Amino acid sequence: MPLLPPPSANTAATAFERLLHIMDDLRTNCPWDMKQTMQTLRHLTIEETYELSDAILDGDMTEIKKELGDIMLHLVFYARIGSETNDFDITAVLNGICDKLINRHPHIYSDTEANNEEEVKRNWEKIKLKEGNKSVLGGVPASLPALVKASRIQEKARGIGFDWEHKHQVWEKVEEEMQEFRNEFNVEDAAEIDLERAEGEFGDLLFSLINYARFININPEDALEKTNRKFIKRFQYLEQKASENGLNLQDMTLAEMDVFWNEAKKI
Repeated sequence: MPLLPPPSANTAATAFERLLHIMDDLRTNCPWDMKQTMQTLRHLTIEETYELSDAILDGDMTEIKKELGDIMLHLVFYARIGSETNDFDITAVLNGICDKLINRHPHIYSDTEANNEEEVKRNWEKIKLKEGNKSVLGGVPASLPALVKASRIQEKARGIGFDWEHKHQVWEKVEEEMQEFRNEFNVEDAAEIDLERAEGEFGDLLFSLINYARFININPEDALEKTNRKFIKRFQYLEQKASENGLNLQDMTLAEMDVFWNEAKKI
């Protein structure tokens, strides 16, 4: 006889209990769910996180709600697997994050003062070091995409006061790195360059640009993704117009393609 799912809930607590009950049913009775491990779920969780990111960039609240549910399912799934090995359960997970938040917000739950965002961040990093972190940068995941990682590294360093004082100093660093790269690797002839050194200098330039973006409150990951999307939209317009005119992109000159590209920029 089929299991009856728990009824819809009216409160956050009972809705969460409903999800836990369904997870238990699936883990016990569904052939696919029964086979999953933390390792098999890992890449799916990453995919769900990127889907949530896409929904946020699109400003699609319906999709954001759906993707949050998918990620919530994954979190509950990991906790269920942890309980099967007696390592942890969902109660321990929730109490753990609650305890951490209380400990790291002494300006809310104790007598520490923090009057602005920077003081909160500075206290946060100090507390993490007291908790056993050997380095301020120790909490930056090694597998983060490089652009995001650079931003997090800079934010962490800023949290303990290791930072430029004025944004014009950061821009001077950008110009310095640009000049170094240009002088050595912007060669006009076909002379070979030291690719490894060029890569290092280019990385320095990108790092300084990301640093400047932080100073003017631009998220470099968001900025680059918006440019990616803009390029895709314009390039697809170019493909569409070429097709409508019976043209093949491979056979078109750059000047011919620029006609449609400039049209796309006006849309």
